[in-house]
Amino acid sequence: MSVPILDVVDVHASYGRIEVLRGVDLTVPKGAVMALLGPNGAGKSTLVKVISGQKQPTSGDIHLGGVHVRGARPDDLARVGLCTVPEGRSVFPNLTVEENLTLMSYAGVPTSAILETAYSYFPRLHERRRQLAGTMSGGEQQMLAMSRALASDPALLLLDELSMGLAPLIVDELYDTVARIAASGVTILCIEQFARTALRVADYAAVMAGGRVVATGEPGEILETMADVVLGGAA
Repeated sequence: MSVPILDVVDVHASYGRIEVLRGVDLTVPKGAVMALLGPNGAGKSTLVKVISGQKQPTSGDIHLGGVHVRGARPDDLARVGLCTVPEGRSVFPNLTVEENLTLMSYAGVPTSAILETAYSYFPRLHERRRQLAGTMSGGEQQMLAMSRALASDPALLLLDELSMGLAPLIVDELYDTVARIAASGVTILCIEQFARTALRVADYAAVMAGGRVVATGEPGEILETMADVVLGGAA
């Protein structure tokens, strides 16, 4: 069996005296799309922060591609292929689309390659390339945030609440692109409150509640075994 790209083992994390992660175990196979689901307050975003090095766990272990990375800084993790698109989209509003993308060339990737990748996945960004990012729709800003993440040629892409605040049609379109990105060989972990769209493109799913992973399986199994209220029936 091949080494999973991400292996989270018995991870605990707290804010002050409040323990938010209470022994999280999560394994993401290489080359898969995994949906991490659960209601608000389940601990999903805290887990993203821990995996991406933005928050230190109080205990537990994290392996990336078989290498122990607990305690590693976000920039170190980025260098070994972990990239996060955080909740709420991280674009520079006062720069154009093309300027936002070109900024990513500081990591050593040729600008031409960055633009080619972005525009092939998201043709709309090419149409908007001279527009200030802050004047675009939420969906277009999410496309730009994803394109900036792809510029680093990630091995593992963490997408935190991709659908937040977006119309269902736009969310469907973004998840179609997630499937295309995965087909190119990038492993993707999608953190979602609303489940059904993510499950449509996922190979596997895990459900968090109360700071733990309480169920894992294939999307069909997860839909059958979890109550609609946990999965956010609105999606």
